[in-house]
Amino acid sequence: MIDRQAYGSPETGGWMELIEKAPAKINLSLDALYRHDDGEHEWQMVMTSVDLADYVMISPHRSIQVSTDSGFLPEDPRNLAYKAALALQRHANIRQGARIHIEKHIPVAAGLGGGSSDAAAVLRGLNSLWQLGYSRSQLARIGLSVDSDVPYCVYSETALVTGRGDVVTPLGSLPNFWVVLAKPRVSVSTPTILNAIDYDAGLRHPDTQTVVAGIQNHDFAQMTSGMANSLEAITASRYPEMSALKQRLQKYGAEFAQMSGSGPTVFGLCQKHSRAMRVYNSMKGFCREVYLLRPFCLSATGPRFRG
Repeated sequence: MIDRQAYGSPETGGWMELIEKAPAKINLSLDALYRHDDGEHEWQMVMTSVDLADYVMISPHRSIQVSTDSGFLPEDPRNLAYKAALALQRHANIRQGARIHIEKHIPVAAGLGGGSSDAAAVLRGLNSLWQLGYSRSQLARIGLSVDSDVPYCVYSETALVTGRGDVVTPLGSLPNFWVVLAKPRVSVSTPTILNAIDYDAGLRHPDTQTVVAGIQNHDFAQMTSGMANSLEAITASRYPEMSALKQRLQKYGAEFAQMSGSGPTVFGLCQKHSRAMRVYNSMKGFCREVYLLRPFCLSATGPRFRG
């Protein structure tokens, strides 16, 4: 845990440590449209956050320092949270630093955006710590230089995400449902999956407009009828464990199942808690990492302070 160094909280005027929640994301739809000349991809995605989160603790320091409680993550400029802090520092042209400690709960390399969400939490937290006054859209533009998922994670609420990941349009509340996440015992390199996209071979495309309409109409059946992930077949061809878990989610009663991001995590959606509990309990016998969750909207919460 980082030292509780002090800064004045606008809420209390006291000396506090700031704690930002960094929720995982899932892709209700993911459409890869084409590749730009610079190699970046054009996306059309519907994303939402779930209540599985890392916690990012931030306090003042002379320089930028990052630590985690995970043995799998670097604590140097390779870490996305570190990159985000440097990007914001350079954009604001300031010399202030911060100690950043990340308490990990989101599985790593799982298609859940954990690293991007940590980076977004750093942007939000340092925006407060350094009293920069940037809007979410400004932070999202800065975050794009770190990773294409960071702009969405700055918002961490249900949204249509387009462009290179930089255009985030919040969609409001979702139809009522529960989420069962299951991660197989493999990790996936997102760059490897993205490099394998063959736009000439024909990808499966979601009906994004139907997904958006279902959300706006609070119609679960309409929303799920348009859902798909263009990367799923690519990942499934390399990691059959993922497809097996998806099939089990459906077998045990999930009303819809799909891969998140570049995988390998899959999720099942259930409209009723009782059904979601049955699916969750059944999946625990076949998968070590299973979670029963609700969708989460960051704008309904805020940073916490601890003295």
